[in-house]
Formats: sequence, structure tokens, C-alpha cells
Amino acid sequence: MPSMIVISATAVPDHLRSALTRWLLEVTPELYIGTVSARVRDELWTSVTACTADGAAVLAYPAANEQGFTLRTTGSRRRTPIDFDGLTLMAFGKKSKETAKPF
Repeated sequence: MPSMIVISATAVPDHLRSALTRWLLEVTPELYIGTVSARVRDELWTSVTACTADGAAVLAYPAANEQGFTLRTTGSRRRTPIDFDGLTLMAFGKKSKETAKPF
């Protein structure tokens, strides 16, 4: 059964963006929404993970869980989804420590 998916792809090659627009609607730059089957969703995600080297991508689709959706991420700039007692939270990468300069 087809379901709605959302893909956000940041800093990805143009050929990937054009491939995504064959199946999904690009509602804003780098944000794609559409209704596809699970097989098409998985094939699109395989293409995204193969081409997202220095960028980041997130896939959200419906699931039978407390939040009602599941997340997948890929890329070097990605945020990592973490299961926290049944809820999915996003973990940010560690940034370098900088000391604040007084005024």
C-alpha cells in the first residue's frame, strides 16, 4: 500500500535531485514529498545513500509506533536518530569547544 514519504537532502549532487523529482514533488529546495510504495521508497533511499557523500539526507515515513513515523539518515553531516524509551530523538554531532569572549 502506498504511503507518504518526506526526504530532505542537503548538499547532494544534481543528478540525485533530478532522480528524486521523477518520483517525488520538490516543494522547497532539497525537500521532497510524495506517495510511493515501500519498494519504491527503499530503492529511492538506496540511491540517496549511494550519492550522499559530503551532504546529509533524512527520510521520514509512516510506521506503527508511538510517534507514527520512522526516520533514516545518511551522509557525513547527518544527525543520528536515537531510540529513547520508544521515542526517536535526534543526536547532534559534537562541536569543537570554543570559549566565549567577554565584551
